[in-house]
Amino acid sequence: MTDNPELKTIGFTPAIYLGNQAMFHVIGGVPIADALSMASDFLCLAKSLTEDAAYAKDNGRHAWAAHYLVAMGKALVDDSVKVLMRERGNSGG
Repeated sequence: MTDNPELKTIGFTPAIYLGNQAMFHVIGGVPIADALSMASDFLCLAKSLTEDAAYAKDNGRHAWAAHYLVAMGKALVDDSVKVLMRERGNSGG
């Protein structure tokens, strides 16, 4: 992916809104590998919850939990992509 092991999240990529205000955001300074690993964990949990929701009669709690996990995972991936794209631009690639 990249030769620079020092790449870290920029931070402030929003996740989960209340109206037009972000309730949560990615914090800056987290190594990209750690951020993407956490995103993978969130998405794995969301996948399990959506499978449970497909078979459960009362699936509201599964669906909302999956929704929030996906939103947090997306914010981590989006923040990481911003860093990687910035790095790509700086390297002239």
